[in-house]
Amino acid sequence: MFRAVGMDVHRDFCEVAIADHGRIAASGRVLTTAAALELFARSLAATDRVALEVTGNAAEIARIIRPHVADVIVVSPHDTAIGRARAKTDRLDARTLAKLLAAGELDAVWMPDEDTRAMRRRLSQRSQLVRSRTRAKNEIHAVIIRRLHGRPPVSDVFGTRGRKWLAELELPEDERDTISACLRHVDFLDAEITRLDRAIAERALENPDVLRLMTVPGISVITASTFIAAVGDIRRFPSARKLVGYLGLDPRVRQSGAAPARHGRITKQGSAAVRHVLVEAAWVAIRQPGPLRAFYERVRARRGAHVAAVATARKIAGLCWCLLIREQDYAFGQPSLTAKKIRALELATGAPSRKGQVRAGHGTRTTAIRDAERAIATQAERAYRRTIRDWKAAAPARAGASVTPGRASQRPSEGKAARQTTSP
Repeated sequence: MFRAVGMDVHRDFCEVAIADHGRIAASGRVLTTAAALELFARSLAATDRVALEVTGNAAEIARIIRPHVADVIVVSPHDTAIGRARAKTDRLDARTLAKLLAAGELDAVWMPDEDTRAMRRRLSQRSQLVRSRTRAKNEIHAVIIRRLHGRPPVSDVFGTRGRKWLAELELPEDERDTISACLRHVDFLDAEITRLDRAIAERALENPDVLRLMTVPGISVITASTFIAAVGDIRRFPSARKLVGYLGLDPRVRQSGAAPARHGRITKQGSAAVRHVLVEAAWVAIRQPGPLRAFYERVRARRGAHVAAVATARKIAGLCWCLLIREQDYAFGQPSLTAKKIRALELATGAPSRKGQVRAGHGTRTTAIRDAERAIATQAERAYRRTIRDWKAAAPARAGASVTPGRASQRPSEGKAARQTTSP
């Protein structure tokens, strides 16, 4: 019989409770420092099990305690119902964790390894820098609008010609100071983003999964890296449906009694960053010929553009699961576009430029080969449309409570979320 140890984690301390042979007792507080946690871990038995909720420092606490006990379980606060309790204190929370752990009612969340956490931190930092740069650029645009200078005559206000145009504007001193400060901020953020892009590119070139996902039109290195960082080992998902649910891209379903099922908005569980980049990838992918564009247009005809974009993002997530599980590149990708993405990664890592060099077959790569690739992708798009048309013509009429009147059943097809032979 093992002892169940519940730890309510805070920034400065952890409240501890221990369940032993049906009795739960409070064991005081442990400071959240490496030395104090190491001393506490040594006081535990090798057969003990420890449970704590997900917090910013939970991974490090689990790393310190794990070598001294049988198991450390990190759980989601949504699975413990502690936040909905009528009485909530640190001592009660620790006792609840110990009680649930002793009863075997806690499911551990997946904890990424250090490399995955490092990738997550880099991507999160880059996202924050990009948002800060956008705010600085928007402030400059606001100055232009306030002073009635109209639309800039250049496409890029922050390029060489754009900055020259900004310098020639007649502005009050305070507005000029605002533009100068924002430009300095933009330059600083550009340098920081470039540094992070180089680190991300170096890791991407060493990761075959990232390179495999980049064969899909619309998926950039940031999209692929964000997906891999959030998902981790793809084999922990037995099906594409499980992955889609983990990312929060599955629609809510409500059905009771004889009433038809109602499908609502997506659940939005899991990483919001992954959903964002997948939707952005969907908007790019539908501009290229291929089955993804045919799928988007089919859904758009019934539900509108925005719902179709989210559905395409869900389809891309299932496609990514299929590619990683099968260890195959995208069958309907365009190799020249993939090569262009990989070359951009090499340049970001500091590889020498090839400008001005004449290479064998360079002229045909941009004309005949690329046209042939687009023709193949267009043929795949036509095949997808024909497959769907034939499927609708041969599909038998369905009846039952799960079918919404006037619409086909939305029951998902097990194992068919990302078919390589006919459609993505």
